[in-house]
Amino acid sequence: MIPQRWRTPIVFLILASVAMPLGFAAWQALLNNFAIEQAAFTGREIGILQSLREIPGFLAFTAVFVILVLREQTFAVVAVALFGLGVAITGFFPSEYGLYFTAVLMSIGFHYFETIRQSLSLQWLTKDEAPRILGRLIAVGSATSLVAFGAMYVVLEMFAVDYQWIYLAAGVAALLIAVGLSRFPHFESKTPQRKEIVLRGRYWLYYSLTFLSGARRQIFVVFAGFLMVEKFGYSAANIAALFLINHLFNFLFAEKIGILIGRFGERRALTFEYVGLILVFVAYAFVENGYVAAGLYVLDHMFFALAIAIKTYFQKIADPADIASTAGVSFTINHIAAVVIPFVLGFVWLQSPSAVFLVGALFAVLSLAMSQNVPSRPRAGHETVLGFARLRERLG
Repeated sequence: MIPQRWRTPIVFLILASVAMPLGFAAWQALLNNFAIEQAAFTGREIGILQSLREIPGFLAFTAVFVILVLREQTFAVVAVALFGLGVAITGFFPSEYGLYFTAVLMSIGFHYFETIRQSLSLQWLTKDEAPRILGRLIAVGSATSLVAFGAMYVVLEMFAVDYQWIYLAAGVAALLIAVGLSRFPHFESKTPQRKEIVLRGRYWLYYSLTFLSGARRQIFVVFAGFLMVEKFGYSAANIAALFLINHLFNFLFAEKIGILIGRFGERRALTFEYVGLILVFVAYAFVENGYVAAGLYVLDHMFFALAIAIKTYFQKIADPADIASTAGVSFTINHIAAVVIPFVLGFVWLQSPSAVFLVGALFAVLSLAMSQNVPSRPRAGHETVLGFARLRERLG
């Protein structure tokens, strides 16, 4: 039973930030080894699986129709439960089509929840506290992942526990958290949300940054880990150890990064992130040493917390009533490339793994160029440095 004084919006978000990394840690860390060892996957099959997994993200805009019949908070609880179920049964379907099915089921819950969590966070948090609290939520998720990856490393290395039981334990834990979240009272938004699809021209830079972020991130999520297993022979325990290092960094520094974003602004944060990612992608294209590849893997994850800046940029320029609808739209935009890229680049991978990472570097270059259009003090009516509306103003 959760004490009444703890039943607050921030505690709800914190608990939800435990459920997702708990289940996803197991799914992600074991996937490449499980797929290669038990389902004989190659780059083609892993590309297809990841493309299928991203389809629910592409359809995230449909969340606005679901909240016509379900409150956002209730929808979030249902999504967590569906996610937990998908993770729990993954290990019992060690075949190509079995993995496709469980990945899509898990992904439906995951992407709908992430859509609603972004919406609720930006509705429940003030503009001043959002960077810090969003950083804290990343830190909480990373602390959960630290525990999960540490436990996986122990059970894999010392006890050789079968993959299916790890998947089952992680999925059931997420389901139990969903039950706990269902006990919270309903928290009202300060601004009633529009329950239709909203696309606004003045949000174009946010849409562009979101699209490029999805394209770039998907390349690394899908293919960097696969390279570690296929080229350098990393075991599931080795991959778990890498994730352990990644999440230790986020646990220690994510909230501080959020505070720095609030202090120095979104444009500087995004510039730093994208310059770093260009270097990481180019280096990954030509890496021949497994230890150097591991270092690049960790570096990439270190930049991930800076993506908070895209969300806080939108919060500052948005009509508050647009947040729920735009959360779904942004997830769809984020996944347009994510649905196509793993499938297409899965075939490119068979010819040249280096080319896959150079495509990622190109997306990072485009992101860097777009980020320079973020104003130093973004707000409604001042969404970009240059744009059609701003150009008309300057020309008088």
